[in-house]
Amino acid sequence: MTSPQAYKWFFETTTPVEGHMHAIKRTIVEAQTKFQHVEIMETASYGKLLVLDGRIQSSQADEFIYHEALVHPGMLATDRPPQSALVIGGGEGATLREALKYRSLTRAVMVDIDGDVVELCRKHLAEMHRGAFEDERTEVRNEDARGYLERTAERFDFISVDLVEPLEEGPACMLFTKEFYTLVRDRLTPGGTMTVQAGMTKINELSFFTAIHRTLRDVFPVVAGYQTFVACFGTPWGFIVGSKKVDPRRQDSQVIDKLIAERVGGALEYWDGLTHQHAFGLPKFLRKAIDAETRVSTDAHPLTFS
Repeated sequence: MTSPQAYKWFFETTTPVEGHMHAIKRTIVEAQTKFQHVEIMETASYGKLLVLDGRIQSSQADEFIYHEALVHPGMLATDRPPQSALVIGGGEGATLREALKYRSLTRAVMVDIDGDVVELCRKHLAEMHRGAFEDERTEVRNEDARGYLERTAERFDFISVDLVEPLEEGPACMLFTKEFYTLVRDRLTPGGTMTVQAGMTKINELSFFTAIHRTLRDVFPVVAGYQTFVACFGTPWGFIVGSKKVDPRRQDSQVIDKLIAERVGGALEYWDGLTHQHAFGLPKFLRKAIDAETRVSTDAHPLTFS
C-alpha cells in the first residue's frame, strides 16, 4: 500500500470553511486560457480529473453519474423523440456524448466560449468524450452562449446548460439569470426541455440550488429539481429540469425504462427508472428550502457563488 506521503495532494475548497483532498499521481497539463485556469491531472482514486479555476468538473471514474444525470431526465421528458440538442458549456464533451446516444438525434450543437479548454479535453480526455466531437451530427462553436442564443433562429428539442458556477460578478453571471433562461426557453421547440447543473444540495449549502430553482419558476411552466451523489465532488449535486409540457416527476419507473429502450442507443450505466424515481424524491429539508426561497436572479441583480 502506497504511503500518503508518496503523493502530491490536490485540495479543493467546496465552501469557504470546507474542502476535500485527492491524491495526485501526475499532472497531465496545466494552462491559463483567456478565460480560466485549467488543469488535467491523474488521481489515485478517480483517474483523470478536469479542474477549472481550482474546482473539479468531472473525473474519469464517475463522470458518467454526473453527465447521465444532467442529460437524460430532460431528453426523456421531451414530448417527442428529440431530433436536435444544444449543449452550453460541457468542455469535456461528455454531455455531448450522452445526447448523441439518442437514435432520433440528427443535430447536436455545443457552444463553449473557451476553445482552448475544449481542445485540451479533446486531446487528453478521450475517455470522457469518446469520439463525440467527431460525430457527424456534432457542431462545436467557441463563442459566448448568450450571444449565440440571441442571434440564432434555430429551435432545439433539448438544451443542456453545463456551466461552472459564477464565482464573481462578470460575464458568467449573465448565464444564470431570468433573462438568460427566458432566451433558452424561447429557443426550445413547443414540447422541448432544458436541464441545468445547479450546484450542491448538501445541508448549509442550498442557496445556489434554491435560487436557480426559484428563478426558473418565473420562466418555465414545469420546474423539477433533482439530485444525485457525485463521489469525486464529495457532496450531493443538484440539477433542474425546465419543461414546456412533460413533468418528469410524473414519469414512473416503468415509463422511464420504456423510453430508454425506445430512444437510447448507447448503454446507460447510471440512469434508469428506479434511479429517476430516487433522484426526484427530494428530502424534506430540501423541499422546505425550495418553498421558502424568494430570490430571483436577474441581469440587474445576478446570482454569484462563493
